[in-house]
Amino acid sequence: MQRYPRDMIGYGANPPAANWPNGARIAVQIVLNYEEGGENNVLHGDAASEAFLSEIVGAAQWPGQRHWNMESIYEYGSRAGFWRLHRLMADLPITVYGVATALARSPEQVAAMKDAEWEIASHGLKWIEYKDAPEDVERADMAEAIRLHTEVVGEPPRGWYTGRCSDNTVRLAAETGQFAYVADTYADDLPYWSEFGKTDQLIVPYTLDANDMRFATPQGFNSGTQFFEYLKASFDALYREGGRMFSIGLHCRLIGRPGRVEALRQFIEYAQSHDDVWFATREQIANHWATEHPHQRFVRPSQMGRDQFVQAYGGVFEHSPWIAERAFDLELGPAHDTAVGLQNAFARMFRSASEEERLGVLTAHPDLAGKLAAAKRLTAESTAEQASAGLDALTDSERMEFEAGNTAYTDKFGFPFIIAVRDHDKASVKAAMQSRLNNDRATEFKEACLQVERIALHRLKDMLPR
Repeated sequence: MQRYPRDMIGYGANPPAANWPNGARIAVQIVLNYEEGGENNVLHGDAASEAFLSEIVGAAQWPGQRHWNMESIYEYGSRAGFWRLHRLMADLPITVYGVATALARSPEQVAAMKDAEWEIASHGLKWIEYKDAPEDVERADMAEAIRLHTEVVGEPPRGWYTGRCSDNTVRLAAETGQFAYVADTYADDLPYWSEFGKTDQLIVPYTLDANDMRFATPQGFNSGTQFFEYLKASFDALYREGGRMFSIGLHCRLIGRPGRVEALRQFIEYAQSHDDVWFATREQIANHWATEHPHQRFVRPSQMGRDQFVQAYGGVFEHSPWIAERAFDLELGPAHDTAVGLQNAFARMFRSASEEERLGVLTAHPDLAGKLAAAKRLTAESTAEQASAGLDALTDSERMEFEAGNTAYTDKFGFPFIIAVRDHDKASVKAAMQSRLNNDRATEFKEACLQVERIALHRLKDMLPR
């Protein structure tokens, strides 16, 4: 069984209504990362110095050595940058991503965060890389981060963001049952739910584009003006769309520099000049989303066993369970847990079948308003479909007309007239039959196959929540 775990569809073309408080068009969420004192450092028991997100672009780690310049850049963030940002944003609802060991080394800054009523989420135990960490090590560090955070802050974190994460991170965070949200994704403009075993975990995506870290990357912001323009353009697009969340990532040692902080001030004033803007912490957004859009589980096709899958979907193509049997062996994933996605998997198997097999599917379909319908021997799906176009309530003359058309059609093409009646009414069904009788067999075979696929889509829309 091939299964693809990544969710490439998300909310699709029609995201849910956010229903932000007081009719807000946009939720603006500012994150201040507090990492200073939690970065790689031999003083912290690490093998080498830090090399990430500083004024030294392209810096390398120094194994077994302290990097005095790097340390002092980080210290600027805690000594000066933090306080500059605190003065600027003390009246705003800010979420702090606090590295637990950094918070423990900065009690005055923690007190200031709490005085401002900022949310303090967990940013892990240390600001280090976890991509190669064994699962048990990462789990243990997560538990210790929660313990230390609770000790230092006075209450446990309600949000989690590792940043330098592994492919286990989100699942491990969910398994704690600790968090109102996890933020180690960048996959959407809105919160969304993920399932891990029996746990439903809300994900509140973060950002790496509207983020001052790009002051410290080769392709990034060279000036505060560029940062402001990028934030402004992002805000404008999301405000115009409405019902979106705009996350902004900040670091004390980066945006806290005087040559950059005015760009942040300028953006905050710009956003505040608009009506219907909700500045919120990530926890507030998570609580709102959980209330407005509680998770609803359903049996996902991509997670079914073969027998269950074929039992559930074997009748989507009329009396042709072999299509579901073959589709089950495809690389299915979350994209196939929707009607459109699963119909595509079935259609692939139908299209790749032999002409004889496809003809078998066509001939398995009943005549429209024919003898089987009159005898009530149609499948439940076909009965409902024909009724939707009023074909279950024909006059005697109408029935005779349909029967004559069916006979002429079948005599000419060798298979019954097939049409997705849910797209039609009685008159347009009749008109289509008359028109298609003029086709050659190859054209009509192709059209009948397209109609079979369309019927399958309608049936799957009845069976799946989306």
